[in-house]
Amino acid sequence: MRRDVTDGAGVEGGEQIDLDQLRQQIAAALREGAEGQMADLARLAIAAFGQRGEGSGVIGVDVQRIRRQLGLRAEPQPELPAEDPRRDGLPREGLRRFEQQLRRELERALIEQTKQLPPARPLSELDRSLPGGPIQDLAAVHRVVTQLKRRLATQGHEQKGHNRKAHVDVRRTMRASLETGGVPVVLKYRPRRPRRPELFVLCDVSTSVASASVFFLSVLHALHDSFRRLRSFVFIERISEVTEVFERERDFRAANEAISRDAGVADISGYTDYGRVWTEFIAETWDDLGPRSTVIVLGDARTNGRPPRDDVFALIAERAGRTFWLNPEPRLYWNYGDSVIAAYERHCVAFECWTTAQLEEFVKALTAPSATMPA
Repeated sequence: MRRDVTDGAGVEGGEQIDLDQLRQQIAAALREGAEGQMADLARLAIAAFGQRGEGSGVIGVDVQRIRRQLGLRAEPQPELPAEDPRRDGLPREGLRRFEQQLRRELERALIEQTKQLPPARPLSELDRSLPGGPIQDLAAVHRVVTQLKRRLATQGHEQKGHNRKAHVDVRRTMRASLETGGVPVVLKYRPRRPRRPELFVLCDVSTSVASASVFFLSVLHALHDSFRRLRSFVFIERISEVTEVFERERDFRAANEAISRDAGVADISGYTDYGRVWTEFIAETWDDLGPRSTVIVLGDARTNGRPPRDDVFALIAERAGRTFWLNPEPRLYWNYGDSVIAAYERHCVAFECWTTAQLEEFVKALTAPSATMPA
C-alpha cells in the first residue's frame, strides 16, 4: 500500500511512502530504542497520516490518531505476520518517546503555520526537576559571593567613575578655610560613594548542564542572599524570571521545587535555544540594562545546532556595563561539537567555573586591574 504525501506536513517533494513498511520501521526503531531515527520517522508518519485538513486542531488527539493508524500498541497482535515487529507488542517506554516526537513535530508545524509560539511549559511537564539539595559546601559559595558583592559594589563600578569630575563640597571647603583666614587653600570634595550594582543573572537548567546545575543554582541562591538589586532568570528553550521565587523561598530545596513546578522554560523539545533566550531576555530587560548593569551567564554555550544569535548577545553586552560568562565545562571541551562559546566570548569575559575554587578565581580576576572588557 502506497500513498502520495506531497501535501504532507514536514515533508517536501513528491515521494511515495509504503505505509506497511513505515509501520514496521517505526516498530523496529521502538524495539531497538533507536532515538536517532524517531524524529525522521515521526515526520514521515505525520506526512502520511497527519496531512493538512485532516487534523483535529488538538495536538494530543492527532498524536493518538496517528498512533492508531500506525498500529502501534503495547499489547500483542497475534493476527499480524510473524516477521512484523508489532506482533508481540511494543515497549511502553518506546511508545511514550515516539509520542513525544510526534507531539514536537506537530507543534513545530503549528508554529510555522500560525507564527505563534506555544505556551511556555515548566520542567515538571518534561518529567524533569531541578536538583533538590545544595552542594555540601553551600556556606563556601556564600562566602565567595560575599566577596563578589564587595567587588561589584566598589571597584567594579569605580573604574567607570575615575574619569568623572570630582564635585567640590562648598560647605566643607569654607569651613576648612577658617583655619587660613577665610582663604580656601584646600579644596574639600564630596565623597564618592560606590554605586550599588545592578545584577542580571541567567542560569541554564537544561539536561546538558545537569551535573553543574546544583552548583549554579547554589550560586544563584547565594546571590539572592547577598544582593537586593538582582534579577535572575533560568532558561532552556526560553527564559523565565525567577527573582520573586528566590526572594520568597529562602530555603534552597523549596526554591528549586518552585522553579521546577512554575518556571516556563520550555515549549517543544526541552533542548537549549540560546538564540531565543537572548531575544526574550533583551525584550524583557532593555529598559533596565545600562552602564551600571552587570550581566552574568551560567551555561555551557551548547546550542543543539540552533542559531546562536551572537549578534543579539552582542547588543546585550554593549548595553550592559560588564558581561561575564561562567562555563561549567573544561576549556578543553569549549568549541567542540555544538559548543559556540567562542562566538559569545568576543563580547564578554568567560571563565571555566564549576567548583567553589574556580568561583574564587573568578572573583580574583574581577579584582585584578587587567579584568577589562574586550574592545
